[in-house]
Amino acid sequence: MSINYLSREGHKKLKEKLDFLYKVKRKEIAEKIEYARGFGDLKENAEYAAAKEEQALNETRIRELSAQLTSAQFIDDMKFPEGKVYLGVRVKLKNIDTNIYEEFTIVSESEADVMENKIFVNSPISKGLLGRKKGDTVNIKIPAGNINYEIIDIIRE
Repeated sequence: MSINYLSREGHKKLKEKLDFLYKVKRKEIAEKIEYARGFGDLKENAEYAAAKEEQALNETRIRELSAQLTSAQFIDDMKFPEGKVYLGVRVKLKNIDTNIYEEFTIVSESEADVMENKIFVNSPISKGLLGRKKGDTVNIKIPAGNINYEIIDIIRE
């Protein structure tokens, strides 16, 4: 089993998702199955088949989240050198080509969320920043081409 690196916030969110799937979603799906059984012959009952498929997907997701929580290691318990970009830090960057400032938090795969500027540690941008320090300039190859950043600040979360 591989280690799943999480922040305490990420652990809390995963646990909340698991609790929802376990306590709320399971009950909703069971009600759908019971309702669909009322339509008669289960072999030709589309509602029943759909509800059973939803149940299987929900159970798979419950197992996945349980495994992630079981193998969790907290990022904030790990010892990283101060002043360098590593998993769990927030990085303020300046795009050298456009003079636009950006900010990313480098997180595990299960915590990645583009809408919150949380990027996966194995993404091209993260890989280009890891181990660098404030003031460094980096040229990072991304699918759309190359991007040049200056690291303005590194904040431990």
